Amino acid sequence: MTPPSPSVTSTVFELPGFLPQFVAGNRSRAIVCGVDPHEYDRVTGGLGTLHDWLPAFRRVGEAYRAAGERYAAGGHVVSAGDAFRTAARWLHCATFPPLAEHTRTIAAAREADAAMGRAFGYLDPEAVRIEGEGFAGWLRRPVDSARPVRVVLVVPGLNSGKEEFHAVDEALLRRGVATFSYDGPGQGVLVDGAPRADHHRVAGRVIDALATRADLDTSAGVGLVGMSLGGFHAILTAAHEPRVAATVAVSGPYRLDWAELPVFVRETLTVRAGGAGAAEEFARRVDLAGIAARIGTPLRVVEGGDDVTPGVLSAERAGHEAARGEVLVVPHGDHLLCNAQSEWLPETADWLADRLG
Repeated sequence: MTPPSPSVTSTVFELPGFLPQFVAGNRSRAIVCGVDPHEYDRVTGGLGTLHDWLPAFRRVGEAYRAAGERYAAGGHVVSAGDAFRTAARWLHCATFPPLAEHTRTIAAAREADAAMGRAFGYLDPEAVRIEGEGFAGWLRRPVDSARPVRVVLVVPGLNSGKEEFHAVDEALLRRGVATFSYDGPGQGVLVDGAPRADHHRVAGRVIDALATRADLDTSAGVGLVGMSLGGFHAILTAAHEPRVAATVAVSGPYRLDWAELPVFVRETLTVRAGGAGAAEEFARRVDLAGIAARIGTPLRVVEGGDDVTPGVLSAERAGHEAARGEVLVVPHGDHLLCNAQSEWLPETADWLADRLG
């Protein structure tokens, strides 16, 4: 269901100097997502205004999708898979700006989802699509693993989706752990719905679905990795859901202060929630006070020292409040530590795999 039209028109598109700020601010994010940095620079260098972002990124995605079709027709399955995967990444990155014409974002997100499905058909044919009430994602298992394996849920953030964090998936798969990267309400292919501050209920349904599979071992619990706002969702889920064995939150918020949030964040919330009132109410409910102390399982909070956003209190506090919590801070890390991935991801993937046994 598509949320109602936002009650305010997005103004970030008209802010003087915002385009270069937006381009620079999303560069490391797009690169970690899998976009070639040189191509990113060429495409963003040709933008006149932020209004050009979605159509420009969508054209690149469509070109890679067309290349994938040509490769597939010629029987070159590896090239076809790579092209469809790259198409999905560009189409996903097209959804970053908070367009008031939300239908355009929805269309690009659905195209990204379809392209990634085509990619897995060639690159990881064993990947399984699983959908349920409020979620849709891909289950991937380690190569050549015949026995049931432990599984980690990868939870995206406010304007991200399951197409964005394949580096996290790959790090865990290489350590013998299965992954289920999924979109929840208001994310990725489900961006036509509104985000939920009680995402732990959605995560519970995800765990229900995974627990029925004979190729997974969920008997001792599942792992969680939450990215950005997904970090809040992951910590909240760990506090409510006894089937969570270990949790990682990367650049997650502890609390949001609506009045202090930057215009871009407020407008992104407004568009995705379906109106300013719903967005403000959602932000009010993003608060971990009294929550983290209820977590009895291992919790690791990963933060970048350069990730400072007005109105966002870092989830680092949750790492100190949880009984078995710990905090890793990379001083020069940006949001999601995209500019310092080697300084947190390998160690954190080891940490999570060790605690899942």
